[in-house]
Amino acid sequence: MEFRENERVSVELGGDGVAQVRLTRPDKMNALDPEMFARIVEAGQALYEMKGLRAVVLSGEGRAFCAGLDLSNFAKPRDPDAPRLTERTHGNANLFQQVAMQWRKLPVPVIAAVHGVCFGGGLQIASGADIRVAAPDTRMAIMEMKWGLVPDMAGFALWRGLVRDDVLRELVYTNREFSGEEARELGLATHVDADPVARATAIAHEIANRSPHAIRAAKRLFAAMTDRPTDEILLEESIEQHKVMRTPNQVEAVMAGMEKRPPKFADV
Repeated sequence: MEFRENERVSVELGGDGVAQVRLTRPDKMNALDPEMFARIVEAGQALYEMKGLRAVVLSGEGRAFCAGLDLSNFAKPRDPDAPRLTERTHGNANLFQQVAMQWRKLPVPVIAAVHGVCFGGGLQIASGADIRVAAPDTRMAIMEMKWGLVPDMAGFALWRGLVRDDVLRELVYTNREFSGEEARELGLATHVDADPVARATAIAHEIANRSPHAIRAAKRLFAAMTDRPTDEILLEESIEQHKVMRTPNQVEAVMAGMEKRPPKFADV
């Protein structure tokens, strides 16, 4: 699908295959209202079908990455025609889970650049990325318990393997705030950088300079690694390797390395 311009999310694909996806509601610190949920999912759908895509940088405009749920949502009556939360409207997820989970489902790596404020649903969206770069003074929290809620935007699925179990329990139960610097120690940030967008973009460019077939195969293997038995993971490794070995892009990777020149890969 072609992504339509809107006032919530922008998508720009560069010539090297790196897409810059930005949350563009800066006057509300990119808080999540119904329109924002819908436009983020539309962006994910457009990226999934985008030709020449090699990596994604996800960031927020203005003073924050995402302040979480727009609190004005609490004052609105429930739409009787809206699907129940338990309905799976997006594969294995509901709409709100898809907003965060779709970044893991994308076939290419996603790098989140986090700054300012990253609370609640915003943190769960960032957690969906493969890699997270946070500004050291970013304010972060798993905020839902403050409002008498539980994290339900795929957080519990996405935090597996990132945060030690007892530490995660403390963060959820207390909704305490922590910094981007501490997030790296906790496992919720990969890197800390004063310019997270620049750092995330540099990582994305590096990824874009690798064979796109091999990168997509590796992302599929990471998805399998999360919950499949060892025997199945071993077989999946062999299957993915068999698909890429001796293909034009794999040969090009070898030749470029031997000839000490930039590779010229064919896109998926």
